[in-house]
Amino acid sequence: MKGLERDLGLPSVLAISIGAMIGSGIFILPALALEIAGPAVVLAYLLAGVLVVPAALSKSEMATAMPEAGGTYIYIERGMGPLLGTVAGVGTWFSLSFKGALALVGGVPYLLLLFDLPLQPVALGLATLLILVNVVGAKQTGRLQLGIVVVMLAALGWFAAGSAPSVQSANYAGFFDAGVGGLFAATGLVFVSYAGVTKVASVAEEIEDPGRNIPLGILGSLVFTTVLYVAIVAVLVGITDPGSVAGSLTPVAVAARVTLGQAGVIAVILAAILALVSTANAGILSSSRYPFAMSRDKLAPPSLSTVSERFGTPVTSITLTGAVLLALIAFVPILEIAKLASAFQIIVFALINVAVVAFREGNADYAPEFTSPLYPWMQIFGAITGVLLLTQMGTVALLGALVITVGSVVWYLVYVRPRVRREGVATDAIRRQVGRDALADVESAATDDTHQVLVALTKAVGRERERSLVALAADVVRPHDGRVVVVRFEEIPDQAPLTEGATVQSPADRSFETRVEALAAELDVAIEADEVVSHDTKHAIVNFADHHDMDAIIAEHEPLRLRSRLLGDPVDWVVRHAPCEVLLVDNVGYDAPTNVALSGAGGPYESRTVALADAIATANDGRISLWYPEDEETAKHSRTIDDYQSALSSLLSAPVRSEVARTDGGNHTHPDLLVRAGADHRLRNVLFEDRPAVPNPGCTTVTVYPEVARRPPLPRRLLERVVF
Repeated sequence: MKGLERDLGLPSVLAISIGAMIGSGIFILPALALEIAGPAVVLAYLLAGVLVVPAALSKSEMATAMPEAGGTYIYIERGMGPLLGTVAGVGTWFSLSFKGALALVGGVPYLLLLFDLPLQPVALGLATLLILVNVVGAKQTGRLQLGIVVVMLAALGWFAAGSAPSVQSANYAGFFDAGVGGLFAATGLVFVSYAGVTKVASVAEEIEDPGRNIPLGILGSLVFTTVLYVAIVAVLVGITDPGSVAGSLTPVAVAARVTLGQAGVIAVILAAILALVSTANAGILSSSRYPFAMSRDKLAPPSLSTVSERFGTPVTSITLTGAVLLALIAFVPILEIAKLASAFQIIVFALINVAVVAFREGNADYAPEFTSPLYPWMQIFGAITGVLLLTQMGTVALLGALVITVGSVVWYLVYVRPRVRREGVATDAIRRQVGRDALADVESAATDDTHQVLVALTKAVGRERERSLVALAADVVRPHDGRVVVVRFEEIPDQAPLTEGATVQSPADRSFETRVEALAAELDVAIEADEVVSHDTKHAIVNFADHHDMDAIIAEHEPLRLRSRLLGDPVDWVVRHAPCEVLLVDNVGYDAPTNVALSGAGGPYESRTVALADAIATANDGRISLWYPEDEETAKHSRTIDDYQSALSSLLSAPVRSEVARTDGGNHTHPDLLVRAGADHRLRNVLFEDRPAVPNPGCTTVTVYPEVARRPPLPRRLLERVVF
């Protein structure tokens, strides 16, 4: 694949970054912010500049670690995964296009102070010219940007220096009349004035010595622009009568007329046009690199990553961006849409701060040449203040950001997901933490002793199946010198009274007790027999376990009858109300199993299933096979699972091996016993989850339902399901 030439030095980097900021933020927005906050608009610009610092530091760090075209998209995609990368890439691309169009449309009113020209055709002509300049090459773009910024800053410097002596302190009276709410609302509005500070990172692949020039360019331009904004807005407020500038389309020109006369107005007009053209130019340059970078990562069609052999620029990407820009100027009320897009920029800045945390805490090859100070407090501060500022943007802006987000998610689901098998550093970092939490649960469960087990017989199952259930219970309690209570539960109709005759032992009952005594001698475990008659078996089982302090209930897992499907599965009721864990057995025999399979179903192994499998395998001098479902996951995912299973193996007494459990039943050993976790009814309601999908093992299967009070919280279970 062709690469982009590194030919942008520090002056060009500063010019692109400063030019991307000094535009609508100083020539259009002060009049709107003045209506909201009054003279405190000066403080609003200073506060907005301070709040941008965390994102500027975070982006500087990531840009030196990954100096690639695409900027924000690259960092969020690598840190947070393709889904959020798609959202950031598409949203920021649109947002920058919107701002570029706004800059052009906002600059024309200044031009109309001198010439009687139609606004829209002039804006379209300027946009077309800038698109052609960007097609020619990044070096030409940087040089043009440098020239524009020098002329623009000279004019603005003359305005500030020439007008400063005329500042009237009386114009600052009632500085905080709008209150804190007005200050924050104005800060949220002018925050977008600094959005361009990190825009230079989107052309990082074309910057010379990125480890030095990127941080210097981003942080230097932010400090310079903040000082310039505060100075100019302070002068603007100080030289004009209160209310005379608020709402004006050309506020700086109005202010210049007061102190500098017609010559000052002309200078400001020239600066405004150059500033807004430079904003649009930087917007086309940087926004066109988003589809370019997304295409290289298969998040967009491959044609968008084509680099022209003649010009060395991504012509298709620039052309598409230019077409969107022209369409916005021609057909869309650009000011409102630009405000909506600005809300999304605040979201992206918050994600940038989170992405740095993901890279530092993840298991990635991440080695930036520049590191953000005060980590992670700087990033936490930036993320929180970004969310707070977003609340000041208004309902329409929030809904607009939501529309952009939903559209990006739809594009991901329709186009990206079938083509990309990749995940972010954050996902792997979270997965590893989830694995560590699950391992801690396993260690804790290993200290829990199972002293008393209830074997609940709800129907005549035959002697062999009866023996299998009792033998399983014996292996569970044997390490703790516990006892097994085997109970036959008989249910009689509600209309039949529970008389003394119902409790008389039958020959079958006496035969049952004789068999249990023989099993106690054979299995060398304390085993008792009992019979219970009731109107409701499920209540009787739970009550018996509660009254006798049972640690576990073992029962056969029966297929649902039609009545159970219509009126509810009694097994679900027992599982949710039992005072202990419940083991449901799909019983096809149990005879000293030496190959015990432990099944995972898209999450870490549940601690009680691990403890049960280890106890049974150890009791029978066997081994454990760790089954994990076959899936087309990433190599990073596979490594994390391998590390988790290795750590799990070190906690178990029985020898362990890992196997991929294919759903078609192929390529796995045939175990003597399968142990798996029961479906969490909370997840079933949320994710329509049913019983775990595993291949038919052809052996007895034990499904473990831990005691309700000991199950992990629902948010953790959802997180396990998402990342594991």
